[in-house]
Amino acid sequence: MSRRPHTTIRISPKANIVSSPSIRKAEVYRYLRVDAEPNWSQRVREREGEIMTIASRPPVTITFTSPIISAVELMYKRRIRGLVVVDARGALKGAVTAMDFISYLGGPSYNIVQERHGGDIYRALNSETVESIMNPTPVYVLSNARITDALRVMVLNGIGFLPIIDKQGLPQGVVTEHDLVRHLVNKEISIKVTDVMTSNLVVTYSDDSIKRAAQLMSLYGFRRLPVVSREEGTIVGVVSALDIVSYFGSHTAFSVITGRNIEEALSTKVAEVMSKEVYTIRDSEDVSTAAELMNKLNTNSLIVIDEAGEAKGIITERDVLLALSLR
Repeated sequence: MSRRPHTTIRISPKANIVSSPSIRKAEVYRYLRVDAEPNWSQRVREREGEIMTIASRPPVTITFTSPIISAVELMYKRRIRGLVVVDARGALKGAVTAMDFISYLGGPSYNIVQERHGGDIYRALNSETVESIMNPTPVYVLSNARITDALRVMVLNGIGFLPIIDKQGLPQGVVTEHDLVRHLVNKEISIKVTDVMTSNLVVTYSDDSIKRAAQLMSLYGFRRLPVVSREEGTIVGVVSALDIVSYFGSHTAFSVITGRNIEEALSTKVAEVMSKEVYTIRDSEDVSTAAELMNKLNTNSLIVIDEAGEAKGIITERDVLLALSLR
């Protein structure tokens, strides 16, 4: 079940709303709720095969010496949330995602912007290299891995972007949570949405700055946040890490500032960059229904509502993969 932007979605009184970056980091990933490691092939045996059959290839790469702005522009142009970082010979050296850029704007990496570049937006994006914000030790799988190998690695490590390399360390492709959900969920999982959703509903307000949204994303580890109208208490949109990346990658950020201070660009309101499309699913639905809806709508999260139409939580593709791993 999906609802479009014109539908009023109120926050359920039972929902645990989090909107302050001063709150201690929540336990956002439940991972495995079983005593022993799951039988990873139990639900996907008939779809097992080489990981390259579902991979995006060739992978979109960038050198570690490239400026950050080049990575941001590339993610915006290709509408992807991650890049494989390579060295001079083209071998895997790291990975950089939209969330790494979010950390650069509102998380632990923001001190680089201030200390090295004095808050100068142009220097921070053009002089600093990808190596400064990338993950230098990315989790990966070999090109002869099975699909269930990727499922296991991504669930246990809580990641959504998985490079695939050959035995020489050369990138061959990339698998994301979306790829796995699209290819593995083809029947009822017999687990309800309410059993795997995140009930800690981390939200931002439409009149918040994108810096505040970036702080919340970095603090809690969510790539998407429901956007709430402060006056009406209703969900009016969703803002994603890629929305903020696109704000800079499209150079819109540079057109709205009068100087070089990055704080001016970060003061832009969330309402200016968010998506107004809000999709929902009932808490009583099977997780497979959520996966089907995500695939149909090309989204990686759904707002979970109760029978009264009030928001109770959120379910993401990562939660769907968790459900696949549960017995």
